[in-house]
Amino acid sequence: MTTLLIADDHPLFREALRGVVARILPQAVLREAHDTEALYALVEADPDADLLLLDLNMPGAQGFSALVHLRAQHPQLPIVVVSAREEPTVMRRALDHGAMGFIPKSVDAQTLASALQQVLDGDHWAPPAAHAAPAASADEQDVAARVRELTPQQFRVLQMLGAGMLNKQIGYELGVSEATVKAHMSAILRKLGATNRTQAVLIAGRLALDPGAVTAPPEEPSTG
Repeated sequence: MTTLLIADDHPLFREALRGVVARILPQAVLREAHDTEALYALVEADPDADLLLLDLNMPGAQGFSALVHLRAQHPQLPIVVVSAREEPTVMRRALDHGAMGFIPKSVDAQTLASALQQVLDGDHWAPPAAHAAPAASADEQDVAARVRELTPQQFRVLQMLGAGMLNKQIGYELGVSEATVKAHMSAILRKLGATNRTQAVLIAGRLALDPGAVTAPPEEPSTG
């Protein structure tokens, strides 16, 4: 039985996807997530799913970082990006970071069904403009390689750091001590080749949809 995972924070679009999938795969099992935390739990619970449909703009996602992380942790899981960001460069970057396809949200139901079927058959699918766009830069590919080295917990800490959270707040959210967060932070800095929190966020920010809009995190308050 085919199992599809849908990760999108818009209920109406998830409903539209359900309708298309039900038409082409009436017996398919659908599981849904509305944010990245729910997504990671979903994938960990069903790592052998046949396909993940991933939105790039979900809460907790930083551009292509979630795609890069999931491809590293679950290389057997085919991922198709379904997004309202339809610039050719964005589509090409998604493909370069391991997506099997890129489906713009503006496509009609027939095109969506055809694209899904093609990917489920083992092929790639993306608009022609995606393949004509310049490839992701060597610098961006290097950052992706570093992010792939992070453990799931380290990746979550990095995402929270990018959202502007302090160590104490991250520890509270993850249910761990501040000392544990600091240990994760040290590992993140080493793997990313960064010397401090700000540099780590700016390096990881090269995977953002709009890298120039990435802002530095707040400094940790002094304890001395």
